[in-house]
Amino acid sequence: MLKTAADCADELPGAGLEHPFGDDWDVFKVRGRVFMLMTEVPGRPVVILKSDPEEALALREQYENITPGYHMNKKHWITVDSADTLDEQLVRELVTESYRLVVAGLPKSRQPVDPHTYGHGF
Repeated sequence: MLKTAADCADELPGAGLEHPFGDDWDVFKVRGRVFMLMTEVPGRPVVILKSDPEEALALREQYENITPGYHMNKKHWITVDSADTLDEQLVRELVTESYRLVVAGLPKSRQPVDPHTYGHGF
């Protein structure tokens, strides 16, 4: 699941990987704003993603390995446990949606894609 998330993030326009919190944290940003973090939470790898609050609640209710965002705003971020029970396509959709939400918050002149149309082809 981590490889799928990282591969998806690498494909997104304007996205880049940084390590501002040390080698234990992979931080993916677009135009300087975080849209995905990957690390280990006591012994298990996790991916932390931005999510629409209503969607985040629905995801947490539907999937036991999706929980509130680790060290992030619990309403707007989710943590995806590395359990391989999640479909690869869902992981890609969650990463892309996180990216779109962050891009939508950027000034229009800094948006590498149109967040309202990009990535809806899943």
